[in-house]
Amino acid sequence: MKLFIAGLATETNTFAPLPTGRAAFLADYARRDGSRNPPRLSNIGLKAWREMAEADGHAVVESLSTFAQPGGITIGAVYEELRDTLLVDLKAALPVDAVLLFMHGAMVAEGYDDCEGDTLGRVRALVGPDTTVGVELDLHCHLTEAMRGAADVIVIYKEYPHTDIVERARDLYPLVIGAASGAIAPVMAIHDCRMIDMWRTSREPVSGFVRRMEALEGRDGILSVSFSHGFPWGDVADVGAKVLVVADGDAGTAQALARQLAGEIWAMREAATTRADSIDAAIDRALASADPRPMVLADIADNAGAGAPSDNTAILARLVARGVREVATGLYWDPGAVGICREAGLGASFMLRVGGKCGLTSGDPVDLRITVRGLSDAHDQAGLSGGRALLGPSAWIEADGIHIVLASQRQQPFAPDAFTGLGLTLTDKRLVVVKSMQHFFAAFAPIASEVRYVAAPGAVPPDYGAIPYTKRSGHYWPRVADPFAQDAP
Repeated sequence: MKLFIAGLATETNTFAPLPTGRAAFLADYARRDGSRNPPRLSNIGLKAWREMAEADGHAVVESLSTFAQPGGITIGAVYEELRDTLLVDLKAALPVDAVLLFMHGAMVAEGYDDCEGDTLGRVRALVGPDTTVGVELDLHCHLTEAMRGAADVIVIYKEYPHTDIVERARDLYPLVIGAASGAIAPVMAIHDCRMIDMWRTSREPVSGFVRRMEALEGRDGILSVSFSHGFPWGDVADVGAKVLVVADGDAGTAQALARQLAGEIWAMREAATTRADSIDAAIDRALASADPRPMVLADIADNAGAGAPSDNTAILARLVARGVREVATGLYWDPGAVGICREAGLGASFMLRVGGKCGLTSGDPVDLRITVRGLSDAHDQAGLSGGRALLGPSAWIEADGIHIVLASQRQQPFAPDAFTGLGLTLTDKRLVVVKSMQHFFAAFAPIASEVRYVAAPGAVPPDYGAIPYTKRSGHYWPRVADPFAQDAP
């Protein structure tokens, strides 16, 4: 067989103040050979597909491999350029037996609320009805009818944090090959849960639900089961949680199981919800702890992985005001401050203005007398599902017992080496504050006395019932107690 593979992805926070432009995609970009490069978020799915295809003796034609750091709405011309580059490469490769695409599912551009549906529709128009099209999506996707109608198979990550990206790519491949060869006839059903929330698979009952989905696959004609959590900060018509079931030729079976699993998600809604602390309550809890290990606090509303600027100062300002010591916090996106630190050099002490630079959701800058403790011209950290995540020129500064990591490339901390790579130790700290929603969890939880989530101000507020949508119905939980009731507003 001849396979066409490509990756075009970002996650769009339509409320974020930062537009996503060409530079964001070029920071992690390759054309025609990305799967042969060292592992990055953009190419790890493609690397798995190439490895499996070549082992099976199939020919592989590759196009784009790019993943932009989540941010605000993508510039329309940038999306069209990337999409059309992919389509040009596909047209040149025709005929192909199958197409495998690595996408996100929550990409929004100027004029396009459903970039994935738009791209998939154009792919389908080029390859025709008989070529199998498979796509891997992030679980924070907006599942749309345009996606379902254009693709033969969709497989979605199951884990949050996303530790299973490669595993899901390996799940998709045999389904696409099976469909292309006629061995299976996949049909997909989607059920809308009418819920908007954040489900963390690192704890029960959600972790048990993930195992249940896995147990259902490969039995009774069920090929794949996915729970699309949705991305709450996308103002699009299809935002929200949905269940996707792929069955072998039986649409009724797929629909019935999708409906049943959606009911199970509804039943665990209260138990699955994460309660967030106020800033002072979280600090109080950490200071009262007798455990020698650091308490990890997640600054969830300033998470770069959901499109936030990652320069909000609310927690930092309270730490300073309360005189808290033995704290490490990051990653602050502040390339200007990094440049000043690099100019001053290691050991230099001076007044520095930190954070609060990108808009109202960033808060006010904090002025600190700091000492430069560590510098890197090209800092990086362990990435999601393998590979490295680049942070660019970075600095570790200390302000009276508060240790702050500043980065030039906007990114959430995935692993402790975001801190320790600059020489900063964490095990001797009382508090470690990470600007992340959940992707920090797998690597930071093992060193923590406890992990707490903090509802500080920011561009990713966790009050899901109050997000000011303009394009979707208000018939969803938790905005209404029962979104299926006839009288729901």
